[in-house]
Amino acid sequence: MAPKGAHAPDLEKFLDTLKSRPVDASVDSLISLLKRRQIRGAEPCAIATAHILLQVVAKDKWIDVDQLIGRVQLIGRKLVTAQPHELVIGNVVKRVLGLIRDEAEEDRNDNGTDTPPNATPSLPPAIVASTPERLVRPASLTAAGSFARTQSMFTLLSDPDFDPSPTSTPRLGSGASTPQRHPQSTNVHALRSEVIDGIEEIMDEIRQVDEQVQAYAEIIIHPGDYIMVHQPSRTVQKFLMRAATKRKFTLFLVVDPSEASTTDDAYASLRKSLSSGGSTVVNIMNVGLMAYMSRVNKVILGARAITRKGGVVVDAGAAVIARAAREQGRTVIVLGGVYKLSPDSRYHDETFVEWGDPSKYVNFADGEMVQQVRVRNALAEFVPTELVNTYITNLGAHSKDHLHGIVADHYKEEDINFDLFGKTQR
Repeated sequence: MAPKGAHAPDLEKFLDTLKSRPVDASVDSLISLLKRRQIRGAEPCAIATAHILLQVVAKDKWIDVDQLIGRVQLIGRKLVTAQPHELVIGNVVKRVLGLIRDEAEEDRNDNGTDTPPNATPSLPPAIVASTPERLVRPASLTAAGSFARTQSMFTLLSDPDFDPSPTSTPRLGSGASTPQRHPQSTNVHALRSEVIDGIEEIMDEIRQVDEQVQAYAEIIIHPGDYIMVHQPSRTVQKFLMRAATKRKFTLFLVVDPSEASTTDDAYASLRKSLSSGGSTVVNIMNVGLMAYMSRVNKVILGARAITRKGGVVVDAGAAVIARAAREQGRTVIVLGGVYKLSPDSRYHDETFVEWGDPSKYVNFADGEMVQQVRVRNALAEFVPTELVNTYITNLGAHSKDHLHGIVADHYKEEDINFDLFGKTQR
């Protein structure tokens, strides 16, 4: 069995087809995979979304920032509609929208102050021929961004002693509206390259989350601690294994009875790693966790998603552990990358519950029960803000009061307010 949270084979196959397929065909393929849940889980969905948006930026023939933003918003809505339970899809779309706005603003500033009019390379004929004479868009965005970007090639090659002539591109805020065809064409080339670099940085950030989060393991877990986890994700497993290299502690591993009865052990590597370091692993079924809660020091949960107000989407069964910990006065710690932190606060608790196939609990051979009873199997559920003490992301440890600031640092206000669900949410 693949480690919990590892990339599914369907994701790898999908990524391999991106270069040979048109953008629209790749979008339709991803929508199909998301609907059928062949790509599932926060990290695979985030990586797939980032890759498809990179293809949009790189391959589509857009001629200005507004057209690119509109295209990303359209595809973002399609992906979110295909799988609304994966909040990271909307998160990545909004991160990319903010990235485009930031890079476009930087390019306008560069063109307005530093770029010589004769330093503009020409676009491919197909793009230049379709570019109408347009007015320069006035500045409407802030220049503050979440990422440190390298300056464009045109800025680096520009002459620092250049004195703009009256016919060159006006500075931002000058109020001028002279048509500027060639400087705008330059922006397309520069912006495409810069946004592609930015999306690749987002993907690198997603891939490095586990390594960065586990750096805090030795601070959180102390020698002799009793730690309880529920069906630990790959992030939680690596966190525990990192702590076990320097600490000896007892782990209460809560698993679903249906998973415990299978022959494959999803947590074999975790048990082996902790045992080799001198730590103890105790298996607990969901029904018996209350008997052990009085001995627990900390509960550590992996997040599927985190809302800006601090609520957490977790695997089904974890919410009851968080409530039990609250009743016993135990600390609840949530692990998750910043890319899982959703800027949208319009969700309701029931929105996060995902229902799955109940056949692993009720066999269809039980004819009378199947006919008379409606069985529902929750795959994910919601942990309210008040049940969580600390959030650990790739940026460090945070309280719920700090989450709003992280959202503000990573998303633009106009994108936070943009409804990716559209009519599907009503």
